[in-house]
Amino acid sequence: MGSWTGCAGRRFVVCVVGSGPGCARVLLMSGTDGDSASAAPGRPADAAGAAPPAPPARHLVDVTRVTHEAASKSGMLWVRIPEGTTHPVWHVWHDTEDEGGAGPAAYVVSGPGEQSLPRLPDEVEVVLRSKDSGGRLLILRATVREVEPASPEWDTAVAVLRPARLNASGTADELAERWRHSATIHVLTPQGPPVESPGRYDDDSGAAPVRPAAGTTARWRPWHWRGRSGARRNVRAAQHGP
Repeated sequence: MGSWTGCAGRRFVVCVVGSGPGCARVLLMSGTDGDSASAAPGRPADAAGAAPPAPPARHLVDVTRVTHEAASKSGMLWVRIPEGTTHPVWHVWHDTEDEGGAGPAAYVVSGPGEQSLPRLPDEVEVVLRSKDSGGRLLILRATVREVEPASPEWDTAVAVLRPARLNASGTADELAERWRHSATIHVLTPQGPPVESPGRYDDDSGAAPVRPAAGTTARWRPWHWRGRSGARRNVRAAQHGP
């Protein structure tokens, strides 16, 4: 029996069957040299003999940078109370170290004449949106600290929030005094790894039913000269028939 390697790396084997002048030679063709090579240790080969592809590399996300971008460029976030409700609020992202040592944090004011927000627990989840798409970008755990009106930090918190309060009635001093008597200022400080981040989103849509509120459609309709055009068309159609 002899063998040689032909074109494309294929091996050919000649097998002699029988002996003497009447023996027969049978030409056998086997696979390529690479077919007989065993797979690398620890990486089983598939049905075609090729090793499975390597898993895709994970993209690392700079959570600190993404948090700063999302919180500073968007004036709205969602406060999610554990096992409770989720509340959209406007906020101011403050990066400078304040007297209370909060560091980078979101400042939120609520109360009469301001946005509605219940008393918050010591820890909540903060949902930050993308400025480009408006969709969910990050969900972070955050500690909650309520600023006392009598503390020195109160003036710092008011100085952070007041320039961003649009369409406020009264002067800046009157607004600060009204906040001192009737408003609540919370400082939300992100901590720990994100709950959700780019590449690690939950499949849940996050949709929630609309909560009932006091707002409603006004019943009074403004007066129009010679009536409304739609009403006039209906009257003419009734008079002239189809």
